[in-house]
Amino acid sequence: MRNYEALYIVHPDVVGDELTAIVEKFQKVLTDQAVEIYKLDNWGTRKLAYPIKKVERGCYIQTLFTAAPEVIAEFERRLRLDEKILRFLTVRLDEEFPEIVEEEPVEEATEETTEAPAEEKAEAAPVEETK
Repeated sequence: MRNYEALYIVHPDVVGDELTAIVEKFQKVLTDQAVEIYKLDNWGTRKLAYPIKKVERGCYIQTLFTAAPEVIAEFERRLRLDEKILRFLTVRLDEEFPEIVEEEPVEEATEETTEAPAEEKAEAAPVEETK
């Protein structure tokens, strides 16, 4: 089993439930072939580097997964057949996937800790006049 990263660009007119259905469709293509999906990430709609089929924007979807090499051919064939997919790229990764660490919510600082007293501000930044 090898590690892969697949990135595909969906037409920008595909939004909401239709976009979710396309992402789930390609996720199912992988899971039906006993693939372990490590991460599925929707990067959102972004401007393309150059127009593709007269389209200047697209929704980027990234998938990191572990699979056998023969799975990639079927996955890419399905991507190629779907007219809503503008471009796709699948790359084999040599390194292992890093551990996903759950991000802890950032606690909002109170005004007392963020605001320094006026006396400290004056000492911290002396103003010099130059002529």
